[in-house]
Amino acid sequence: MVVGILQVRLSIDGAESLKDKRRLVMSVKDRLHREHQVSVAEVDLLDDRTTAVLGITMASNSVAHCQGVLDGILGRLRTWRGCALADQSTQILTGQ
Repeated sequence: MVVGILQVRLSIDGAESLKDKRRLVMSVKDRLHREHQVSVAEVDLLDDRTTAVLGITMASNSVAHCQGVLDGILGRLRTWRGCALADQSTQILTGQ
């Protein structure tokens, strides 16, 4: 079994309230889940209206597949309207 973990920090453009931030974060979470079949959660800085930290995970049977999906998500986040990818970290865990 292979588990991929991606943590991203997003800078939120133009959010004037936490409600604006949460609307954008919910849109990002829903779309990533729907398009890539991954689990997504906001994991840090919940009360900061200008920054969101998301944890994204997936399970696979192949390191290459897992890495490819996570790379695709990063590419998608780099072009997302309303936010900018500020930081990222990726881990691939393998087990038997």
